[in-house]
Amino acid sequence: MRVIAGRYKGRRLQSPAWPGLRPTSDRLKETLFNILTPHLQGAQVLDGYAGTGAIGIEAMSRGAASVVFVERDPRAATLVEANLAHCGITNGCVMMRGDFEGALRRLPAHQRFDLVLLDPPYDEAALDGQLGIAVERLAPGGLLVVEHATRRRAPDRVGALCCVRRVKSGASTLSLYRLAAGVSDEETRLGATANQPDGLEES
Repeated sequence: MRVIAGRYKGRRLQSPAWPGLRPTSDRLKETLFNILTPHLQGAQVLDGYAGTGAIGIEAMSRGAASVVFVERDPRAATLVEANLAHCGITNGCVMMRGDFEGALRRLPAHQRFDLVLLDPPYDEAALDGQLGIAVERLAPGGLLVVEHATRRRAPDRVGALCCVRRVKSGASTLSLYRLAAGVSDEETRLGATANQPDGLEES
């Protein structure tokens, strides 16, 4: 597992030494960041269900201004901190230990994010609940991305959130959301092919 591009390109990140943690594959991560690149410079990012921290670290490597990492597993939270230290990242990052909903309650009420990146366990409760919690922290014009099992289709709409793009890679799918008021011609741009590796499908 490595940082693909940007300031920390090539840095090898530690992987979990225990079963049950499912890092995003390098192929799917590359596709995700091909899509996110125009949105990253100076972005405020929330990496919910941070796991190893690889997604948030990739965002910082590519120009995000700050990342809040949220992880409830103490072993994984320690792994995130180790990977941040390995990359020499000391500024612009916050590690929050605890469940996602509880962590968001501890953030300042006014804090919003340009990018919200979620990768909950594939067998966790319905995605509607997680998206409903996250939408309260999405900045106007912001983008929310959830990685989920392809067999569990994410909802087309949750409250003010509207799905504008899906990218499938085998057992995993990325669903991208915007606040409904911000969905217009941007849908067309997000829906364009983003230099994807072979084997990925759009829907």
